[in-house]
Amino acid sequence: MGRSAETEGEAGSPEVAQGRGTTGARKPKLSLAAPFGGAPPAGEDQADEPVQREMLLAKTLVELTDMLVADFDAVDLLTWLAERCVELFGAAAAGFMLAGPDGELRVVASSSEAMRALELLELQSGHGPCIDCYRSGNAVGAQDLSLVAQRWPGFGAEALAAGYRSVQAVPLRLHGAVIGALDLFHIDPAQMRPADVDNAQALADVATIAVLQHRPWREAGLLDQQLQQALNSRVAVEQAKGIVADRAGVSMELAFVTLRAHARDNDLRLVDVAAAVIDGSLLLSELSLPTAAAGSLRHVRARRGGGT
Repeated sequence: MGRSAETEGEAGSPEVAQGRGTTGARKPKLSLAAPFGGAPPAGEDQADEPVQREMLLAKTLVELTDMLVADFDAVDLLTWLAERCVELFGAAAAGFMLAGPDGELRVVASSSEAMRALELLELQSGHGPCIDCYRSGNAVGAQDLSLVAQRWPGFGAEALAAGYRSVQAVPLRLHGAVIGALDLFHIDPAQMRPADVDNAQALADVATIAVLQHRPWREAGLLDQQLQQALNSRVAVEQAKGIVADRAGVSMELAFVTLRAHARDNDLRLVDVAAAVIDGSLLLSELSLPTAAAGSLRHVRARRGGGT
């Protein structure tokens, strides 16, 4: 995977690179015992963290392969993968954008609601690493956002205000067709290690195959159809999140966690659960809200005079 690099400022200044960096990012604490993070087992030397990372990467690729043979939900899968990327690469946040039939990017999955808001702002501003990555088809990164804010007007300042100091984006591509990008944000000013950029690209490549669902991407109109299906799923999920958040009096993030939990507990696709919430066939009382949210729901019902 050939990559080029651009440098902002004079020699020695941090790069905005379409490719590899030279300094390592913060070491993540990984655990194979928990699906999405946690500290290493007690007494385990930090020198074993690279081994843990490689084991988790292999585990992730195996899990992705298993998902591809099932009737998976694209939004749920990409959300899971964004969360796993946070763990794998010591990132603070991660997210996926996909291009619609009109060629414009949309946010499809994020590791948190805060990350989703930042990605939406990137699209609104028309500037940012994910946009540059998608347009060029190459990896794009900035090891210190405070020194390259002018490259991405509006977005750079907002990313810094959100607490992020560096970013790396890799393209979602298959046989030369670029369908989106994966963003990885860190709170430290440092570029990702070259090996981690390559591993992120490998996961993005598998994610691309997942979105296209193994169908021949060269068939006329089929690529657009598959991408539109994934984007429509995201719209339905957002509508369902809003309904649950409003009726239960909880945050959008907690509403999403509730929808995903119901889908997994009942072996359903996330988009089908979302559709059921929207059409009213799945009532709020049937969802397993966390204890704190359930208490909030009782308060909301009392204030509104009952109802579901």
